[in-house]
Amino acid sequence: MNGFFATCPKGLEYLLRDELLALGAGEAHEALAGVRFTGTLETAYRACLWSRLASRILLPLAEFDAADDEALYAGVQSIDWSSHLAPHGTLAVDANTAQSKLTHSQFLAQRVKDAVVDQFRQRQGARPAVDTEEPDLRLNLRLKRDRATLSLDLAGSPLHRRGWREQQGEAPLKENLAAAMLLRARWPQVYADGGALLDPMCGSGTLLIEGALMAADVAPGLRRDYFGLLGWKQHDIALWRRLLEEARERAEAGLRNLRAVFFGSDADPRMVQTAKRNAQAAGVAGFLTLEKHDVAHAAPPPGQPTGLAITNPPYGERLGDREQMPKLYRALGDTLRERFTGWRAAVLAGDAELGRALGLHADKRYALYNGALETVLLTFDITPRDTAPRERKPLSPGAQMLKNRLEKTVRHQRKRLAREGIFCWRAYDQDLPEYAAAIDVYGREGDEPWLHVQEYRAPADVPVDVARTRLREIVRVAGEVLGVPRERIALKTRERGKGGAKYGRFDQRGEFHEVEEGGLTFLVNLTDYLDTGLFLDHRLVRAKLRELAHGKRFLNLFAYTASASVYAAAGGARDTTSVDLSGTYLEWASRNLARNGFTGEAHRLMQADATTFLRQDRGHYGLIYVDPPTFSNSKRAEDFDVQRDHAALLLACADRLASDGVIVFSNNFRRFKLDAAALEERFTIEDWSAASIPFDFARRADIHGCWLLRPHAQPSPWEHSVTRLRR
Repeated sequence: MNGFFATCPKGLEYLLRDELLALGAGEAHEALAGVRFTGTLETAYRACLWSRLASRILLPLAEFDAADDEALYAGVQSIDWSSHLAPHGTLAVDANTAQSKLTHSQFLAQRVKDAVVDQFRQRQGARPAVDTEEPDLRLNLRLKRDRATLSLDLAGSPLHRRGWREQQGEAPLKENLAAAMLLRARWPQVYADGGALLDPMCGSGTLLIEGALMAADVAPGLRRDYFGLLGWKQHDIALWRRLLEEARERAEAGLRNLRAVFFGSDADPRMVQTAKRNAQAAGVAGFLTLEKHDVAHAAPPPGQPTGLAITNPPYGERLGDREQMPKLYRALGDTLRERFTGWRAAVLAGDAELGRALGLHADKRYALYNGALETVLLTFDITPRDTAPRERKPLSPGAQMLKNRLEKTVRHQRKRLAREGIFCWRAYDQDLPEYAAAIDVYGREGDEPWLHVQEYRAPADVPVDVARTRLREIVRVAGEVLGVPRERIALKTRERGKGGAKYGRFDQRGEFHEVEEGGLTFLVNLTDYLDTGLFLDHRLVRAKLRELAHGKRFLNLFAYTASASVYAAAGGARDTTSVDLSGTYLEWASRNLARNGFTGEAHRLMQADATTFLRQDRGHYGLIYVDPPTFSNSKRAEDFDVQRDHAALLLACADRLASDGVIVFSNNFRRFKLDAAALEERFTIEDWSAASIPFDFARRADIHGCWLLRPHAQPSPWEHSVTRLRR
């Protein structure tokens, strides 16, 4: 089994992971703009031939430190290039760099090329030539924090180039992004159920052609005549030919059975002709019906009661004025609402504002990148209820009071939130005792937010039906004031039973949403767990960790989803170690780290009990973060009670703390009392609790406590001797 890396546009990582597993990968783990996977050479060849989502398939050849150009040159020369490339072959190098001393990617590519060429010249008296278009061997260098990874690019050129596109429009949709749109919109299931595919603004026909090839089981790489693996000296020709023959047989069978249910139109007749030529080159022209008319005249084809209407409208970036775009999107939304009842729909909108201009409530929203431009894919089920909005009942007096309070909060906080770039915050926290809930906003720049509504225990004298009515009013008011549709509001409720009120069974949707805090990206899950993955009340604590982390080794105990580790890494920590007993949380943590570009040996994830880890670990850290639960009685860990055990835990941390280090200790036990007497012999203690409470949690100033603990200066051996003599 070998390790490989498949690159892809941001936003496609989860889809690509699932695709690679289906193609035979042993393991697959998403990273930022790609997926690491294991498999045989056949697995990698299949990925080159069959992946609809990947951009490149990379085979890492070496990983080494490269703080300067000499180290880079030596690392490249440590590889025996004669086993990969013939002396008279051709070569190309792609390079990118981040957070490293070597900052010029073209210089890096040139240095790698020089190292390869010089080795051939020294050993064999001949040297490869450079061919940037279709080389025998394309190398990929990634330099991150002075650590180089040099890989062989088995694809050779981007895999979204399928080999059929002869012409394109002014702002073409890449084929792998089109495939992602179709998969997110559930096109394979729609086709299996007898539905059609329609694009009312088809442009050069990319969505329709990809949809037809997908339905016909045609390998996306079958029409390509160039792959990087073909000139590689270790290329398995027999294996490749077998895979090609298998793909041809599947394509022939699929095209024989393909239904002619693909319909497209465009207002520009030139685009209609372009789409026809591209469909002809792809071998699916006979299955497509293409016409010239604008979006206002789009309608389901006769005899097609169900299907998927999918499109990529212009965004106003290059194809038209931004001011005209909302009108176009409204026309598209009106057409879908009025004529496509019973169909699914998917629209790749330029941003959330244009998405709202459709006037439809999306069931899903996905962030996708069209080149460097972040867009949002909206999917819909067009049902009769979309055609006539219901008239809402007037708010009760209590609900009106709640609305007034929430509107006042939003009005007062809006400027500060914008000024400080805060997208995840608490909007309401039981401000009115009758409405016992917390309302948290989770969002990111340019995207519509999510709301997380968590019910508190209602007073015992409040009847159950009254509490439920008030909770429904909270959800309605929150949606109206914050402009969030019901499908983007997650609700956690308490149910009454033995032992009093407790939270009911959570949904198990496995849905994660990307949110932004402090310029960093985190995954939250609003439905499956009591906590979402990001403790909003610790926002300033995380910022403090970033401030303290520069140049230090960072240890994160009870790491949960490692948001603190992400902050420390962003602050320039030398390395991070995140310790948690839960494999689920560590997997979540790895995704948070990867999404922010923090991967590799410098960022360890350790599945262990915190106290056991401290006894066994021999490392020393300049910054230790300790945020334990109030109590734990896990069968896999030692019993823990934060009030009873915190002093022993912090003293154990002292043995792992550098002499100039800092422990940041926090917890959410509201009746907690720090055992200063037990700790003052080892630490200087700063109570940072008040300063660590964000402004949006000011009404609950006791929501957590936070202390900074610094070790006393250690006495010299001479001072120890004097102390012993005095005794």
